Amino acid sequence: MAIVINGSGTVTGLAVGGLPDGTVDAGTLATDSVTAAKLKDDAIAVGDLPAGSVLQVVSGYTTTQVALTSGDTSYTDTGLSCAITPSATSSSVLIIAHQSFGKDNHSTQVDAQLVRGSSTVLSNWLNDDVRTGDTQALYLPPAALVYVDSPSTTSATTYKTQFRNAAAAGTVYANTNSGHAKIILMEIAG
Repeated sequence: MAIVINGSGTVTGLAVGGLPDGTVDAGTLATDSVTAAKLKDDAIAVGDLPAGSVLQVVSGYTTTQVALTSGDTSYTDTGLSCAITPSATSSSVLIIAHQSFGKDNHSTQVDAQLVRGSSTVLSNWLNDDVRTGDTQALYLPPAALVYVDSPSTTSATTYKTQFRNAAAAGTVYANTNSGHAKIILMEIAG
């Protein structure tokens, strides 16, 4: 088919790919003429996104109850953990955790903390005071935590929760009530 420039300024007879590379540039395109459906899957790289963008989301959970007796006064893993590999050292990690704890008598105390890696304590997020002689339930209300960390790495980074029997009395529990415990990690562009 012949290429025809019509009197109205339109061109007919031009095959797909008939224009040489570089003929149409960004200034030639009409505003909003390129839709998301027309973009290649890798057209926008992580580095192209503005600060504050969510780059990835990962989550972890556990359904296993863990018990610590009166001699367990050192922090111990609850079994709730999740790893994320940030795409840039400038990224932050938003951590959201929800976990239940309990104890078998009011003379003991449950403490919990959020940890990065094996030993970097980020937040002491539960300190259940000893309630001697009170009548409150031994299963504590689920504890929620929101924390923003700046790990400054592009290596896989694990976040986990730990707890302890702080009063060295009775038994304390993590992941009570059928072990409903979840942690969500979101990488936020810096």
